[in-house]
Amino acid sequence: MLASESDPPPGGAVDVSIVVPLFNEADNIPTLYRETCDAMAKLGRSHELILVDDGSHDRSPEILAELARTDPRVLVVTFRRNFGQTAAMAAGIDLAQGAVIVPMDGDLQNDPADIAALLRELDRGYDVVSGWRKDRKDSLSRVLPSRLANFVISKVGGVPLHDYGCSLKAYRRETLEEVRLYGEMHRFIPIFARWQGARVTEIPVHHRARRSGRSHYGMERVMKVVLDLIVLKFFSAYITKPIYVFGGFGMMSIGLSLLTFLLSVTFKLIPRNNPWDPQWHKDFIATPLPVLSVGLFVVGLQMIFIGLLAEVLMRTYFESQNKRAYVIKSLRGRGRSPKAASEPPA
Repeated sequence: MLASESDPPPGGAVDVSIVVPLFNEADNIPTLYRETCDAMAKLGRSHELILVDDGSHDRSPEILAELARTDPRVLVVTFRRNFGQTAAMAAGIDLAQGAVIVPMDGDLQNDPADIAALLRELDRGYDVVSGWRKDRKDSLSRVLPSRLANFVISKVGGVPLHDYGCSLKAYRRETLEEVRLYGEMHRFIPIFARWQGARVTEIPVHHRARRSGRSHYGMERVMKVVLDLIVLKFFSAYITKPIYVFGGFGMMSIGLSLLTFLLSVTFKLIPRNNPWDPQWHKDFIATPLPVLSVGLFVVGLQMIFIGLLAEVLMRTYFESQNKRAYVIKSLRGRGRSPKAASEPPA
């Protein structure tokens, strides 16, 4: 299916940018391309299809090159090696020109026909619309851990969604301008957007069984999600005050150090021939408490110093880039016209 005369010329205005990370999906690419073009043709909205080849070593590069040659709406990004889904999605978002950005998976489990429903929710005033694979076509061994992870992420991130793992979402372009993705954090984009004041909603979408190829998800992904969740919590609560985290642990460690020291002194001062139990008397060399006390005290001091260094780094980061720890929605009065904020919250 080639570009029609109604499509904008290359470099022209684009309504929707569809971003698809791909890794060894040669058998799925032609169907993905055809279904996406058919879905967008029914909508009658100009679009571009950004296909990010994340270091595939099957026939994907050749198929993608042919699509880019025959359809000016297709932009193919090829990585030198496999950098992961988050990096591929970040590259597609950075290169997108559309007013709306729609990421989706390349394994055909997402249905491009659902893009229309996502766009309708955006037209109702939402800034982020997240897909929910309500009737998921995966094994129970994947569904149950996913539900638990979604529950935990919702509680930690403060954005209650049923399905953070669904790649099919729709974003207004401005909600992603200050979002930087690292690790496996593409699933947390709705949380980052909410921090900037975006209106987030969720709608059920179709989920299809994988037709060909194999899943690239393993149990190691669970550990990555947990670690990214810790980073997310730190950024949401302590990015502008890291001393509260490191200093808090440091003070707790010093407190435990003093407690163990007092306990060791108490054992030392108990008389050897006490009437209740002679074994309560302990010399300093007869118990590990003095060594534990010193170790905890040193660790506590180190944590406090790390907190101070983190404070310096945080202030350097914000001030060197003229960033602020707040977001202004608008300014009114004193002759000012409403002005949209450009900095994300910390």
